[in-house]
Parts: sequence; C-alpha cells; structure tokens
Amino acid sequence: MPRTPAPPLPFVALRRGRTLLLAALMAGPLQARAAVEVPVVEVRSQATRRGLEIDGAVQAVRQATVAAQVSGNVLQLQVRAGDQVKAGQPLARIDERGAVAALAQSSAGVAQAEADLRNARTQLERSRELRAQGYVSQSALDNAENQFKAAEAGMAQAGAGRQQAALTRSFASVTAPFEGVVLATHLDTGDLAIPGRAVATVYQPGALRAVVQVPASQAMLARTARRIEVQLPDQRWVAPVRRTDLPTADAVTQTVEWRLDLSGADGGSLLPGQTVRVRFADPAGATTASATALSVPVGALLRRGELTAVYVARGGQFVLRAVRPGATQGDRVEVLAGLSAGERVATDAVRAGLADARPAAAR
Repeated sequence: MPRTPAPPLPFVALRRGRTLLLAALMAGPLQARAAVEVPVVEVRSQATRRGLEIDGAVQAVRQATVAAQVSGNVLQLQVRAGDQVKAGQPLARIDERGAVAALAQSSAGVAQAEADLRNARTQLERSRELRAQGYVSQSALDNAENQFKAAEAGMAQAGAGRQQAALTRSFASVTAPFEGVVLATHLDTGDLAIPGRAVATVYQPGALRAVVQVPASQAMLARTARRIEVQLPDQRWVAPVRRTDLPTADAVTQTVEWRLDLSGADGGSLLPGQTVRVRFADPAGATTASATALSVPVGALLRRGELTAVYVARGGQFVLRAVRPGATQGDRVEVLAGLSAGERVATDAVRAGLADARPAAAR
C-alpha cells in the first residue's frame, strides 16, 4: 500500500518554531554568563593634612623648535630623535637651487650698478670741468650730480640685495641653535619645507623643570605652602631649586601655571614629557588638626589622560563620574570635588569598567 506523505506544517507554525529555536540559542550563552561582582566602599571623611597634590609634567628649561626659513624640498634629514648635536651642527638640508639662482641674479645686479656708478662719476667730473670753463650751464652740472647720487643709491641697493640673497642661501642648511639633544623631528626627506614649518625640536638635557597647572581656587594655598616637593618616577620626593608661578590664570581652564626647576642631580635621569607628582604642603595659617576631607582607596581612581574618575554604585550598576583628586595619604586619596559623603564607589576601577560588572552585595 503506498505511503501517504505527512501533511506540511503551516507556514506560521514553521516560522514560530524557528523563532523559538533562535531565541533559545541566543538566550543560552547569556544566561550562562555570570556577572562580575566588584566590592564597593562608602565615601567617608578622614582627618588630613592641609595641602595639595597635583600631577605635572617634565619640561626642558631650554628648548627650541627649529623651523625652515626658505621654501624647498628637504634633500636630507641629518639627525634623528635622541641624537646629540653641537651648536651650529646641520640638522637638515633644503633644496637651494632657487636661492643660488637668486644670488646669481643679485650679483649681476651689483655688476650693473657698479657700471652705472662709474659712468655717472665720469659724467660728473666732465661736467665740472666744462662748467669751470663756462661751456655748460649750472643746471647741466646739477643734473650730473643728481645722476651720480642716484647711481650711488642703486649701488647700495644692489649690494643689500646680494647680501639678502646670500643670507637666504645660508638658510638652506638648518642648524642647531645650541648644544643639546634632538627631542623630535617633524619633517622627513622629500617633504616640502616652507617658512615657519617646524623641522626639529632640540632641548638641553640636565636643565629640566616640573610644570603643573594649579586650580585658581587653590592658588592661595599653593602660594602660602611652606614646603613644595616633586615626586620623581622612582618615588623620591625632592625639593625644586627654583619655583615660579606665572602672574596670570588661563581663561579657559582657570588654572595658574607653576614652574619648578630641578637640580642637575634630580633631573639627570628624567625626560621631557614624563609625569611627576607635585605636592604643596603645610600652607601658612592652616590648622592641620581639624582639617578633614573625603577620601577613597587609591584603586578606586581611574586615570585616562586628562580624565580622573570613579565608578559610583547606583541601582545595581556602576556609573562613571569625574572627580578632582587631592593628596595621597597611604592607600587613600583625597577627593576635592565630584563625590558626596555616604556614596558608594567601586574599589577596583578596572573591573568596574567591564560591561557585566555590578556592585557586590554588602556582607
């Protein structure tokens, strides 16, 4: 007896089955993935020493960015970053064919001016002799004298033009302004150099300083600090040999720049651009016994470039919030702005930044 085929499933039922299967496949891995629980700690106040700690950067006291003064292709870049250079040592060579042609043209102009001057001098001497004998008028003599003076001016102008052309030709070789180290090169062989375009940056090692931007609201505290120290990358705190605070505040960031010169021994191992920590301690008139400030664990801070933030627990999840850190005391950091007492923050900012992180339940 022939086998009767099974009736086909309705289209709706088939589509529903595929949907349920797809949902089951997608839901399986998500349900199996466990959330990452990150411990949290309550923000609290603690007794603290009055002072201020801010991140700064190392900067060379003597640094120059050498720029091209003529246009032309760079034929050869003669140094690399990190090279030691002497004062006057060539850094790059620029195509000088245009400058050579201009020098030749100006030299020809000088030769023409010399010939005109000789001719004017001869005409003047002849006019004077003829005037003495009464063969020419006074106006003819005056005209000869004026032509001679014009020839003298033309000679001076042509000579100045030749000097300018020779000076322009010398600019084809870009040289170091002083003895130092090449910090960076900004052009390469074949690039087009134009007047004002940077070629290389040179700095003098051994003379370094820490530069820090102090908030304008804390400017008085910094000025009255009895002790200013710089923390080097090797964790040593050293005192600057000279300190300077600029007399103006930045209109955008509302900060005052402080420059703290380091001794040769302290700055000998540093490089421009390194990050350091600057501490303004023991301000005059501060009562250290009664001073309190909010603080969080050191691991709670997340630093990404100019951003310093913490993860605040809210509704079973973490919310990133920018804060302004202060001084570090032991394993805790002062928080000058951005948090309130009683809020809870993640103790591990790295783990709290994961997509499936959530605050751990209190025990």
